[in-house]
Formats: sequence, structure tokens, C-alpha cells
Amino acid sequence: MKRLMFLIEYIIRPRTVGAIMPSSKHLAEKMIDTIDFENAKYIVEYGPGTGVFTDKLINRRERHTVILIIENNYEFFTSLTKKYKEVSNLYVIHGSAENVDKYLEHYNIPYVDYVISGLPFASLPKIVSSTILNKTKKIIRKDGKFITFQYTLFMKQYINKYFEVINVNKEYRNIPPAYILNCSNE
Repeated sequence: MKRLMFLIEYIIRPRTVGAIMPSSKHLAEKMIDTIDFENAKYIVEYGPGTGVFTDKLINRRERHTVILIIENNYEFFTSLTKKYKEVSNLYVIHGSAENVDKYLEHYNIPYVDYVISGLPFASLPKIVSSTILNKTKKIIRKDGKFITFQYTLFMKQYINKYFEVINVNKEYRNIPPAYILNCSNE
């Protein structure tokens, strides 16, 4: 069901859905691998889609950790809202990551430890990518991380304008294979 929904949304809205299939559990594991769950108080996820990364975050987080997920696609948002309606300390937002600062203010979240992103930066308008990356840099605490994946390294240099350090890993057990970019300013 998730795969069919993803494929349909990709066909209808290819600029906002960056793949024909949801991310694999292997990619999800690598995306959250560097998170210090014991000390993370606030985690934000951009573009959760069907919730593959969100599920992993929920399973690994401490009870007090707040997770805020931002989904622009209405079909995915509706599905996520139903899926996570009983989960405490999880907020599902229908909107754009461009407004992350407003959402944090609304939920009284003072900073973010980790931002996980499934956004297709290569297919977003440059002004949108720039706004999202600039705000992400501002909301992340000093030793926090921005973790994203891309299918090519085309956007790495662009993301490097906002984050000084980028460690790259590759996950081959995903369709298509993906690069994980762990970004920080330390």
C-alpha cells in the first residue's frame, strides 16, 4: 500500500516526491545511525513521506524527546496524522520546511538537536532550498546535525555553503542507492 501511494504521488507531484518508492529500512538505519538518542531533546524531520524514518526515530528516542515532522504533500500528511495519532511528543505539520522556525515557535521548541531530511533538494527551486538550508542552520544547536540523503552528490557542494563539515556514506540497499550526508558546523 505504501509503495503504491508513493508511486501515485510521484507521478502526480514529481517535484515534491523525490522517489518512486519509500526509503528502505537500511537507508533509514543509516540516516539515524549518528543520532545521540540519549541526549536528543528535539528532532525535526522534513518530508517524512510514509514515515520510514519517523518509525525508526520513534522506536529509538527517549520518552521525553519531541519529534516534529513537516510534510508538504497532503496525502502523506493525512496518512501520517492517522498513523501517529496515538504517539506522544510527536507533532505532524502540513506545511513547508521553509517555515520550520514558525512551527518551532508554535510548539515552544527553543532549538533542534537533529534535522532529518528526505527532501529532494535537486528538484526543489533554488530559492526554496536556500531558505530551508539557511533556516536549518539557524535552528540547529551548536553541536547538532543536519542529516539528509540524496541520490547523487550533485547538491553536496550547494549544501556545503550552509554546513562546514559533511560526512558522506552510501547505502546501496535502497532503490535507487542513496548518499547520506551528515552535516554540521564543527
